[in-house]
Amino acid sequence: MDTPQQRFDDLTDRVETLYAEGRQREALELLAAPDPAFEPWSADLAHLAACLHGSLGEPTAALQVLRAASDAGAWWAPSILTDDDLADLQSLPEFQELVALSASRRTPDPRPALIQLPKKSVGVVVALHGAGQGAERAAMDWGGVLELGYALVCVESSQRMTPTYRTWPERERAVEDIARALDELPEELRGLPLIAAGFSAGGRAALDWALTGEPTRAAGVIVVGPALRELPGEARNKLQPAAVLIGEDDDLLEVVDNAGEQLTAFGLEIERVPGLAHEFPQDFAERLGKLLPSCG
Repeated sequence: MDTPQQRFDDLTDRVETLYAEGRQREALELLAAPDPAFEPWSADLAHLAACLHGSLGEPTAALQVLRAASDAGAWWAPSILTDDDLADLQSLPEFQELVALSASRRTPDPRPALIQLPKKSVGVVVALHGAGQGAERAAMDWGGVLELGYALVCVESSQRMTPTYRTWPERERAVEDIARALDELPEELRGLPLIAAGFSAGGRAALDWALTGEPTRAAGVIVVGPALRELPGEARNKLQPAAVLIGEDDDLLEVVDNAGEQLTAFGLEIERVPGLAHEFPQDFAERLGKLLPSCG
């Protein structure tokens, strides 16, 4: 079904592809007359346009785009306003005022977990979405666990980089979000094995949870295309399943390979999927079927 979210995702994918190809002018043309349905993502679109102008050496145009969006109520986490493409703006007093105003508008936005139940639950898969996604997208990606008898709990990050862009930059906040979701579990799911799951930035947060045991012990972990940073020094307990899926065409493959020895030492099995970029394998439901029964 065609939705504003899907159309927005398609647009940003095209813009990012054009940017990578050095075709910024064409990307700006795509952003020149946005679909009215994209109004919730106005801050994200303004940031994209500003970065495009900045990459072309047009700081005045970049600042104008950000200022117009800010005047309409948009805001951005300060960390994404230090993008390399916006380097020429950093010394401008007006830009620093905009950064300060954005920081004052940014607040955590915790949301209830999205919980789906099978006919009879043998375990609970707790899924963390990727950067820029949300609980509904995680439910689509991980929905195959329901057919395997696992309840699905999709946690939405309270950490926002724009009014609509949620991700997992701060470990402590991720732990709080996971703990909040587990507190919302219905009684029938309490005490069942917990499987930490996640994609991209959510994969990093899920893996951190599984390895550290914070906020509580996870029985296993499955992550896809994890955007790894620093890993914990040790695994607190043996995990089963313990799987990392990464596409051979994923830009994050090198990061995962660099951490491969440590991940293997933690008992994780790394599967490199041929022909897969930064996304889920088409046969992901079948892969889940091979991984999860051992936890039943």
